[in-house]
Amino acid sequence: MIEKKLPLRDQKLSEKELCPDALLAGQEAAFARDIERLKARRHEFVQVPCPACGAGDGVPAFEKFTFDYCRCPHCRTLFMSPRPSPQVMAAYYADSENYRFWAKHIFPASEDARREKIHRPRLARVLEYCATYGIPTGTLMEVGPGFGTFSALAAACGRFGKVMAVEPTPELAAACRERGVTVIERRVEDLQNQGLNVDVALAFEVIEHLFEPGRFLSAMAAQLSPGGLLVLTCPNGLGFDIELLGAASLAVDAEHVNLFNPDSLGHLVTACGFEVLESSTPGRLDAEFVREAVLAGHFSLKDNPFLQRVLIDEWERLGHGFQTFLAENGLSSHMWLAARKRRR
Repeated sequence: MIEKKLPLRDQKLSEKELCPDALLAGQEAAFARDIERLKARRHEFVQVPCPACGAGDGVPAFEKFTFDYCRCPHCRTLFMSPRPSPQVMAAYYADSENYRFWAKHIFPASEDARREKIHRPRLARVLEYCATYGIPTGTLMEVGPGFGTFSALAAACGRFGKVMAVEPTPELAAACRERGVTVIERRVEDLQNQGLNVDVALAFEVIEHLFEPGRFLSAMAAQLSPGGLLVLTCPNGLGFDIELLGAASLAVDAEHVNLFNPDSLGHLVTACGFEVLESSTPGRLDAEFVREAVLAGHFSLKDNPFLQRVLIDEWERLGHGFQTFLAENGLSSHMWLAARKRRR
């Protein structure tokens, strides 16, 4: 596997562009209500081994929202255990007030910024993978497309013969259709007999949410043609803001039950029938997340004068350069992995 050090070529990005301040309180309230409903079903949570390597001796790491997180001593994956059962997870996402709020308010308000600063660079990177590794661009399948902005952009670019989305959440599936995207309103795990033979399968910020990520990857493989491209993005559990903030990190929440790292995700992907091509950590918000936690009084840098200088005292001069360093050296908490389905 190539641990690729990509230049941080994308534009600067602010968290406020993704979730405007005026909408933040409503989103947080909706999420809090979702968490309370999840807590009410705590008796249905189940103990699990490491989702990456299967080891059963996870070491307690911390607690958040009263839920327990472990660190695998073998592959260093961070994961929730006990975690909501598949039935509890399905009910959570089907009834989520938070997701309805995002679909109704946040995605529309931030769509232009997301299209230009997230989805257009994503599309460029996917096309770069296709060119570099000789991947056909016949059919693209995005699993978990959210509001459908990326799929619509991919369809409009004219580089793919067909673009489809797989989205089981009704509100989000409807949003995709409004953008002219063909949608299969089911989970990819329920499509094993479909045989879609796609050339490129994408899942942006999905695998961290899943009860059985290995089953998900096997389902993705079942829809890919031999030699087809798989692209995943997710949090890196060994990235800067997660390592520093721990439970206070925004990447650690009740929905993110799997926080892989480049090595552990590579191990799992390989076990599910893929050859890993490369990984990178091109995140742009780690430094800002830590800075905001400090400014809000949730975390202290009093014993770390170096980070105090970079993230607080000289933020305007040093902050972006520091984030670039994290991204280009595998230290960001946002991760990309590209893999190819093995030919039998």
